[in-house]
Amino acid sequence: MENQTVRCKNVVYHRLFFSSSRVHGPDDSQDVVFEEVRPLLTSLMDGYNVCIMAYGQTGSGKTHTMMGSQPLEQHSGTQQEAQQGIIPKAAAELFRLISEKPAETHTVEVSVIEVYNNEVFDLLAKDEQGNAVGQRRDVITTSSGSSQVSGATYEPVCSAAEVMQIINRVLKRRVHCPTLIHTDSSRSHLIVTLTISSKSPNDMQHSTQKEWWSPRCRRANPAARHSSDELFASPASSPCPSPSHSPCLSPRHSITQTPFTTKLQLVDLAGSECVGMSGVSGAALWEVSCINRSLSALSDVLGALAEHRPHIPYRNSKLTHLLQDAIGGDAKLLVMLCVSPTQHFITESLQSLGFGTRARQVQRFVPRRKNSTLKVK
Repeated sequence: MENQTVRCKNVVYHRLFFSSSRVHGPDDSQDVVFEEVRPLLTSLMDGYNVCIMAYGQTGSGKTHTMMGSQPLEQHSGTQQEAQQGIIPKAAAELFRLISEKPAETHTVEVSVIEVYNNEVFDLLAKDEQGNAVGQRRDVITTSSGSSQVSGATYEPVCSAAEVMQIINRVLKRRVHCPTLIHTDSSRSHLIVTLTISSKSPNDMQHSTQKEWWSPRCRRANPAARHSSDELFASPASSPCPSPSHSPCLSPRHSITQTPFTTKLQLVDLAGSECVGMSGVSGAALWEVSCINRSLSALSDVLGALAEHRPHIPYRNSKLTHLLQDAIGGDAKLLVMLCVSPTQHFITESLQSLGFGTRARQVQRFVPRRKNSTLKVK
């Protein structure tokens, strides 16, 4: 089942006609909201794709929910962490989970994609002079059935701070436009993807042997200068001392873990809007049309999944094609519904709640654990 959470800016909607996993009121902090997300991140280490998206009308608080208060530079220490949204908190939790695993077993890469007017743009792409520019890309389906952005730029990261530095660097290139509803309305869907890869057993064994034969290890253990025939003739007399006395690792130790690659996709969707209320004209009308059609395609995909139709229309939109791995198969999806508290926007709020109802109706079989337990031989 898909998880669906409702967050209101100033008021909590009564759950009379709509059912949701949780309703957050105006007094709930970012930390309280993130507690809905935290359990899902553990699934990444078990081999499952995870997607967390914010859906709602323009100006309902989606970017605040995903990114947090801006600019964060005005805060410091604990106060800054309390103002952070789902994206920075999810990145921090991911690296905390990785730190509990054996060293050097996982690598993380980040990509930042913008879907604008049903076109995909790589915000991390750079031109010949090294300047970051958004370049148009295509979404393709690989031979294994997964979807990916062809030629997308992936930058390796080692901490949540690096992730946020990259995002903040390119966030200013996201398309915005003032409307009567929101003075800084996002006109595109923003998808931040963190790709987690585990090393194969061969890579782990090679890395272990390389460290064991390193000069640093041999300096710490002079007996290691003997020939390999002598070293492996009698395993019990291995010259490598215990890890408590030396950084040298025993060549008899190997980690047997099935390698896997998972994706954490954090999505700040563009807001749905009524042209009559937003007051846009000219080129902005085409933006509204593309936004609403892509959100409608996303709703159609969830409806097809809920009804177990034989064909799921992922390719009706670049957005749904890009998110196919995150909303299909045995991936795990959490939808944050952001609704406006005012009576003036009741139609848009009901539409958002209806979208959440579709997401909640998606039923899936209980998935089996994908990656094997770490074992030491």
